[in-house]
Formats: sequence, C-alpha cells, structure tokens
Amino acid sequence: MNGSARILVCDDEAQILRALKVILRDAGYEAVPAANGEEALDLAAVKPPAAAIVDLMLPDIDGVEVTRRLREWSEMPIIVLSAVGEEEEKVRALAAGADDYVTKPFGPNELMARLRAVMRRVPGGDEEPTVEIGELTVDLAAHTVMRDGEEVHLTPTEFQLLRSLVRNRGRLMTHRALLTEVWGPAWSNDTATLRTHVANLRRKVEPAGGEGLIRTDPGVGYRISV
Repeated sequence: MNGSARILVCDDEAQILRALKVILRDAGYEAVPAANGEEALDLAAVKPPAAAIVDLMLPDIDGVEVTRRLREWSEMPIIVLSAVGEEEEKVRALAAGADDYVTKPFGPNELMARLRAVMRRVPGGDEEPTVEIGELTVDLAAHTVMRDGEEVHLTPTEFQLLRSLVRNRGRLMTHRALLTEVWGPAWSNDTATLRTHVANLRRKVEPAGGEGLIRTDPGVGYRISV
C-alpha cells in the first residue's frame, strides 16, 4: 500500500500538520491534511484514504469520536497521536477502533514503522495462514508452533492468545480486546490472568536472552513485534 497511497492526517497544530505532510511525502505517501475532526470526516467520506493519522485533542470533536465515526463504515488502519499523560484517552481511542497510537513528540522513523505495520494487518476472512516471525513459525490452521525447527507445546489458551497477537501482528491489542477474544466478555477486566498467561507464553516462544517477541505497552496492552 506504499507508493501513492493516500493517508488522512488530522491535527489542529499547523506545525505538526506540516511535519506529517513532509514525513509522509518522504516515505512515498500522499498526505491528505485536515485541521479538525469534521474536516477529516468529510475528506474521508469524499475519497476514502488508505489509512488515517488522527490527533486525540482537536478543537471540535476529539480524536476518539473521529475514530468511532470512521469505524462505522471503514476498516482503514487508524493511528492516533497523543501527548504524554493522555493514557485514558489512548485507551478510549483503541476501544473505539484505533489500531495503534504514537506519543508526541515522535520520530519520523517510528511513525512510519507503526504506519507500515498497521497497513500490513492480516485481512479478515476464513483463511488461516502459516505465519513466520523471526525464528518462530505459527501454523494457525494446524494449531502448531515451531521455534528453530522444534515444536513448542502450548496450552489451548496460550495458543489462542498467541493466535490473536499473530493475526494482528504490528497492531496494539488492548488488555480488554485480548481478554474478550480469548476468555470471553466476562473476563474483560481480569488483567492479572492475562499477565500470567503472557508471561508463560513468553517463556515458551521467546529465545532465552533474545529480543522480546511480545512487546508490552504499559497500562494498555500487548503487540507482536514485527
């Protein structure tokens, strides 16, 4: 989706908007700028972009509402921009359908890496592919996991947790989203159970002393590094 892909960028700070346009242009994308939420929604409706980067704090409707309204009709990847200390707003945006967030001030390389990651999301459907991430091979259809050619034995719950992370690799999965998908809605607030299973899963799938495969976004959720 690189090349001439159109990326909606919404921020009320002119300096940030200019920087985003330059960053996207240098990465080979076409920026579609909007200075407020209503303008962003109008632009997206007229000609849907490939993805959106939306600031949380906007002068009219906030980035959470923009995300929610985009999600009513589109599955486009959405990244929200947030200032330090806006943890609650980040969680609200992710619950509304955002795929990831980047905290200001951000580096161009980080932002583009996050954008490319969410744009590589596994498409919906019944296909259950085999996914290779570094030395790990996950066969989602056969429910098998191999590391360095040797089978890794996971419990059914551990496999479902890994499957959810792998199918959304590069995308931040909130605690609530993982708990709901793996354990069901009644467990949506049981972060202690989630932490325990993530710790067990890490011990089995990550190489000893190696770089972490499962990344923690403190207070928010987890993602598979790509």
